[in-house]
Amino acid sequence: MNRSSLYNLLTLKSVWTNEHAIMTILAMLVGLAGGFGAIGFRWLISFCQRVFYGSGGELLDVLLAAPWYAKIWVPAAGGLIVGPLVYFLAREAKGHGVPEVMAAVALHSGIIRKRIVVIKSLASAVSIGSGGSVGREGPIVQIGSAIGSVIGQLLNVSADRIRTLVGCGAAAGIAATFNAPIAGAMFALEIVLGDFGLATFSPIVISAVSATAVSRHFLGDFPAFVVPAYELASKWEFPLYITLGLFCSFVAVAFTRFLYLAEDLFDDFKFPEYLKALLGGVILGIVGLLFPSLLGVGYGGIDACLGDQLAWWMMFVLVFGKIVATSITIGSGGSGGIFAPSLFIGAMAGGFFGTAAHALFPEIASSPGAYSIVGMGAVVAGTTHAPLSAILILFEMTGDYKIILPLMTACIISSLTAGQLFTESIYTLKLARRGVNLKAGREVNVLKSISVRSAMNPDIDTVREGMSLGELADKISKSKYNSFPVVNSEGHLAGILSFLDYKDVAFDTNLKDLVVAKELATANVVTVSVDDNLYDALEKITSKDFSILPVVSPADPTTLLGILTRRDIIGAYDKGVIKRSLLDK
Repeated sequence: MNRSSLYNLLTLKSVWTNEHAIMTILAMLVGLAGGFGAIGFRWLISFCQRVFYGSGGELLDVLLAAPWYAKIWVPAAGGLIVGPLVYFLAREAKGHGVPEVMAAVALHSGIIRKRIVVIKSLASAVSIGSGGSVGREGPIVQIGSAIGSVIGQLLNVSADRIRTLVGCGAAAGIAATFNAPIAGAMFALEIVLGDFGLATFSPIVISAVSATAVSRHFLGDFPAFVVPAYELASKWEFPLYITLGLFCSFVAVAFTRFLYLAEDLFDDFKFPEYLKALLGGVILGIVGLLFPSLLGVGYGGIDACLGDQLAWWMMFVLVFGKIVATSITIGSGGSGGIFAPSLFIGAMAGGFFGTAAHALFPEIASSPGAYSIVGMGAVVAGTTHAPLSAILILFEMTGDYKIILPLMTACIISSLTAGQLFTESIYTLKLARRGVNLKAGREVNVLKSISVRSAMNPDIDTVREGMSLGELADKISKSKYNSFPVVNSEGHLAGILSFLDYKDVAFDTNLKDLVVAKELATANVVTVSVDDNLYDALEKITSKDFSILPVVSPADPTTLLGILTRRDIIGAYDKGVIKRSLLDK
């Protein structure tokens, strides 16, 4: 081997042993894959729309020309396909996708199943292509994140690197979809990872830029929306934008609450789970008969709003109509994002507000189209609680710097107010309902990820109801516990006997044959189910300073299966932390 070859080999080795170089190459790889994934997903949506409607053009134009019955049976057919696809193959593909990515980062070291790339693509493309009132951004984020996770898993990199690659995939998806590399990077940092460290920031920016390059090559370099010319009419217009931010915060919270209310209604409805999307499609189709612009992604309706082509009452109706249509689609089991619906709702809310402002204050208010743009960002900021991402996405989507000051004002006001009205965002609420609190810290989520079943002690030291005080004293002196579950003749839980119950009489020889355990025990027992998690168990055991918690069957609270002590909880927590630490290396 000559000197040149040796030098090249050593140089190559040093590159691959350098942390930043490795992550740069992997981030670029994820960005390119995410960019092509976004292009492929858009093509797949267009293909599904051509299959369902016979045309891949703007859906609103297609719907206006379609017969009335097509507006009902096509969304229903889409639901009939999506429901079983998600139910039997990948439950994570249901809904808008971003919370699943956030949960994977927070709880599972960024591990996302490989099949998600395929199932999420198919399910969301069918939902959107058949007229489902959802967006393509959430699915592309989940698809891009899954690509990043799969690449990390295949290369067997550390958990920290996998998490970063998941963020790279999310950034690539947003950047390629909106032609917005800065916004894509900010979305991944602010929402998905919640980490602005330099080691994370650099790969995510590289990934977003790579994905944008792919997108611009195939789709061109132009803003997502054609916006009207804008000039700030007066300095007195800023109070109007502050008011718009407040108005949009209420709209955003209403959207968040109604979305999950619809999920609860469909979950409680006694109907086969895999057919609920079919039912949702029928309901959505009926809504689409009255307002076709509510179906699909909704960009056609947004363009009409920005062009001042809609009456004020129509925009007002479409705000709530889109909330209902999107909630039905996702609540019934459809697959798609909430980002585009948030843009649609914001455009209509802003347009309605702008029309009123222009009528009341014609000398200081800009055109309603300007308020539509700002409303889009304000509702996104209110639903996601991520004002920086909302500001940058709208700025890059419109390409108009003049709108930035009103946009920043309304987005910040909307995000802050929405956070006061409702603590959870549209993403974190889904996780909070599962018991995952991303704001509470790692220790809470570790405890919530461990079941009582895995930590309990099945060897139970019990006391019979009829045990005399003398027998009880002998048992206490030989046992390592100071509290005991009390069982009846059938072995079922009948009470709990703690140190406070027997401390004054246990060793009184005058009472040893006169008192039995049942007379001393507490009949009102605080128990924990084997299916509960350790966080809930810890709250119960510390609320009244219990020594033990009886563990019972979820089907029968008198069937005693084990006991749980503070030591058991602490031991299981330590093992959980060690396990995660090993995964992170």
